[in-house]
Amino acid sequence: MAITAAMVKELRDSTGAGMMDAKKALVETDGAMEAAVDWLRTKGLAKAAKKSGRTAAEGLVVVAVSGGKGVAVEVNSETDFVSKNADFQAMVASIATVALTVNDVDALNAAELNGKPVSEVVQDKVATIGENMNVRRMSVVEGASVVSYVHNAAAPNMGSIGVLVALSGENEAFGKQVAMHVAAASPASLGEADLDPAFVAREKAILVEQARESGKPEQVIEKMIVGRMAKFMGEVTLLGQSFVVNPDLTVEAAAKEAGVEILGFVRLAVGEGIEKVEEDFAAEVMKTVKG
Repeated sequence: MAITAAMVKELRDSTGAGMMDAKKALVETDGAMEAAVDWLRTKGLAKAAKKSGRTAAEGLVVVAVSGGKGVAVEVNSETDFVSKNADFQAMVASIATVALTVNDVDALNAAELNGKPVSEVVQDKVATIGENMNVRRMSVVEGASVVSYVHNAAAPNMGSIGVLVALSGENEAFGKQVAMHVAAASPASLGEADLDPAFVAREKAILVEQARESGKPEQVIEKMIVGRMAKFMGEVTLLGQSFVVNPDLTVEAAAKEAGVEILGFVRLAVGEGIEKVEEDFAAEVMKTVKG
């Protein structure tokens, strides 16, 4: 029986198996869909489907730098156990290498790794390890030089937080200090111009209401808001923050002293923004054991 692309797609959608595995299953079973599902299950290749509904909020952030380009990629798993798994770490490192050749996460998932799209490589690992996984996001920075830093490293260049800092010139020591500052201070943007206008407007509205509760005249309130917004900008923008290495200087002033300009930064933290289902440790272990 001829195996069509539509049949392969149907089997992939129902089982979560990779394209080549789905095609092989259909060939082995002469196109019988139910038998192909059973074939995949016996080979342990249909596990990905039942895992895909689970929350993957753990994992690793990996960073890679080549010349003036740096990438940070978040690859998620269900439990922290997997982030310590050597096979998972090797896959994450390979994905980072591929990420240097693309510019967004969709292109990364479609890019080829060992003869397969990255998304299929991940699904194959789901079947092997037995946990839901996904390449969630990636970010890119470029400059004359890019410096990286990883916090809570589980292996070289990968950990719970990954930071990249792009500079206008070469100053690795200063770049590393700024990267560590970003990891600790988590600025919302590089400068004022990079902030979301809606975010700024919301903060200003809150400050205005707070000032009006003081009962002071409007002209006084206006001056209060100018000062409070300046303080706010100094807290949320990287260039305006007090430099952790020397709090007497802003990061922008420290960069001038170092003879470089900070062109951009990336900070990715594992599981950031994902709503986690709280479980006790025993329940988590039993879930892993049961697969």
